[in-house]
Amino acid sequence: MDKNQSRLRRSRQTRARIAQLKAVRLAVHRSNSHIYAQVYSGCGTRVIAAASTVEESVRKEMSSGGNVQAATLVGKLIAERALAQGVEQVAFDRGGFKYHGRIKALAEAAREGGLKF
Repeated sequence: MDKNQSRLRRSRQTRARIAQLKAVRLAVHRSNSHIYAQVYSGCGTRVIAAASTVEESVRKEMSSGGNVQAATLVGKLIAERALAQGVEQVAFDRGGFKYHGRIKALAEAAREGGLKF
């Protein structure tokens, strides 16, 4: 099993647990160049809020989308947008990625922004 398959296996386990709880989910995905965050409804079929480093507003502020500062900015944005939709409590789905670096920075920024998880 390679690195990506291991990550996807961990991700499936987390998603199954969150789906069983029917909790609103904050899902994070990262690539080498960008980081993406989406808040899904409890049933998992509807995206309530989304933010990423691909957006024009974020790209103007950051020189690179693949660093901790960009992840912090995306975390603040996703918290702001989720709270605007009335979502305060979420389950954090790190997508099988290690809770370190950009993933940790995004999570901490979302917590500072008012999301609880």
